[in-house]
Amino acid sequence: MGDLGVAVVTFPSAQILDVTGPLEVFSSATRLVPAAAYRTQVVSSSGGPVLASSGLSFGTTALTDVVEPVDTLVVAGGRDMAEACADEDLLAHVRRLASSARRITSVCSGAFVLAAAGLLEGRRATTHWAECQLLASAHPDVSVDGDAIYVRDGDVWTSAGVTAGIDLALALVADDHGPRAAAAVARHLVVYLRRSGGQTQFSPLLAAQAAESEPVRELLAWLPDHLTADLSVPALARRVHLSERQFSRVFKTEVGVTPSEHVERLRLEAACQLLETTRHAVDHIARICGFGAPETMNRAFRRRLDTTPGDHRRHFGHLAVQ
Repeated sequence: MGDLGVAVVTFPSAQILDVTGPLEVFSSATRLVPAAAYRTQVVSSSGGPVLASSGLSFGTTALTDVVEPVDTLVVAGGRDMAEACADEDLLAHVRRLASSARRITSVCSGAFVLAAAGLLEGRRATTHWAECQLLASAHPDVSVDGDAIYVRDGDVWTSAGVTAGIDLALALVADDHGPRAAAAVARHLVVYLRRSGGQTQFSPLLAAQAAESEPVRELLAWLPDHLTADLSVPALARRVHLSERQFSRVFKTEVGVTPSEHVERLRLEAACQLLETTRHAVDHIARICGFGAPETMNRAFRRRLDTTPGDHRRHFGHLAVQ
């Protein structure tokens, strides 16, 4: 591909990482990948300095000065999305640029701007996990995936919260120049090419680190190293000396998901890492990650990641040999 123009739309109170995360990916790709040539610009309704939610001010170009067509339109998220979504001038310019763009994307709550502009109607999309319910209720014509790190629906891509903009930009680089190019950029930025699991894992797993109950904290620390053990609710309840009902209630309250969901996510994460970094057979990985049979692991991959272990390895397994 030749020279690709990227316009990142922002506004006052934007989250700075929603803007700079994708910019760093495109900038690094241009430096590291011989065939990549991304021209990036940050734009806003009126242009000039924009004050981000972090207090950092950065320069922007006025939307009226953006020359069409842009190849990739990126709409960043921010703290005051109601104001951005009510800015008819902003929405009009977003529609204008989107009409000629090869692909339309958003980071975090930037999905609300795309939805307000009518660009997500009838499509699958995602946003920050804490805002998914609001997006779904405000725009019932949008099919909101609350677990995805990013969603691609045709030429429209949306991503989850904040750092997921980096995941999205890496996926865009992979779409343009292949997974090896994206992997080179990911290694340079010291980030995962693709994080295992969905975004809902982050709120429960981070909450798990702050679990108030000492037995639950100890259990959470023990689980990742014992994935082949009997991790059924009765077995786990016995381990922490609680009744099954009491254990399930305490675990769900403190961790945010059921014990079975948490165990499955741990096993999926371990399986993804082994698929990406080893040449172990799929049935061996299923066994050592606690799934038992490959069919069980395959069903979990389908349900949680919308892929298969084989497809995951084909996309990301080359990292093991580079």
